[in-house]
Amino acid sequence: MCDVKFKNIAMVLAAAFASVAAADQAAGDMAGGVTMPHSGLRYATDAYPGFDNESNIINPLRKTPRWFSFITGPSCSSAAEQWEHCTKLVQGGSFYRAARQLDALVREWPTSPEAPRAQRLLGEVYLNDLKQTENAFEEFKYLIDFYSMQCGYASTANELYKIANLMLAEGKEIMFIRFENTVDVRRAYEACVLRAPGAKWVPEAMLTIGALRVKEGKLAEAVSVYENLRNIYPQSPEAKVSFLREAEVRMQLLDDHAYNRERCRDTIDYLKMALVSCRENDAEILRSYLTDAEKRGEAEAWKATLFYDSPTRTKRSAAGAYEKYLKEYPDGCHSEEAKTRLAELKEASSK
Repeated sequence: MCDVKFKNIAMVLAAAFASVAAADQAAGDMAGGVTMPHSGLRYATDAYPGFDNESNIINPLRKTPRWFSFITGPSCSSAAEQWEHCTKLVQGGSFYRAARQLDALVREWPTSPEAPRAQRLLGEVYLNDLKQTENAFEEFKYLIDFYSMQCGYASTANELYKIANLMLAEGKEIMFIRFENTVDVRRAYEACVLRAPGAKWVPEAMLTIGALRVKEGKLAEAVSVYENLRNIYPQSPEAKVSFLREAEVRMQLLDDHAYNRERCRDTIDYLKMALVSCRENDAEILRSYLTDAEKRGEAEAWKATLFYDSPTRTKRSAAGAYEKYLKEYPDGCHSEEAKTRLAELKEASSK
């Protein structure tokens, strides 16, 4: 049994890319290469607002031998023999046994030359033979986390993303019934982004993460994801798409949180900014959102004004509220009413 501890270097992605660039460049280009879409280098330890607790994602646990290894452990006495045994099991169609024995090889001899090959084959067995997509994702993720130098980082990162897409399409099966499994799928996409922040598919993945946040009802987190997408990849097509996506979420937040003037102002400012940079086809609906938000903002301002025009408030504070309303909305729906009432208050104060 080998108890040698080895360092998880997958998380410091820039170093990993530099180390494997020469060997993996061709494979990466062929597979949609893990290359930066712009000049700003990103690391997995950089902040990704809207993602789940990143420390849980980027500090994975290394596999260790299981309890009762005389039952659950490898069938052979060396990594080389165990690898040959596993490949025979796969060739013979004994996929469940093969999966257990491949996992046992990685746990027992983690630093052997056979370990990264066994880890990859384990993921492939789960994906192609056992059709257990979530297990396949976990095994390919482990391959990147602990064998980044031996796995062909770029191509493996692309495989990981493809499996996340399969998880999204297939959902989760429980008692022969499929469910969307939104949270686990979103976390899978987040894991992909954190492990390959320079991949060409990252903006697309972040759009998906934002949409999944909306499905969860986590609207504030969705806004953070869309904002971060534009900050990191401002020139990507997905950044353009995110303007409308975020606007939809912000309008939903206005519906869910009435009587919030600050949120109205923030949404109005955002929509004005979005109209400058959005896709041409999205401009009309963004303008309609802006009109709606401005009406909501004026309605909230009018309610606040009326609050000050009450028996419990002084005429001076009421007059100040009407003056503030007229300054912000000189042509507003209630401007004539405000002018009339302001004149009455001033006349009463002068007597």
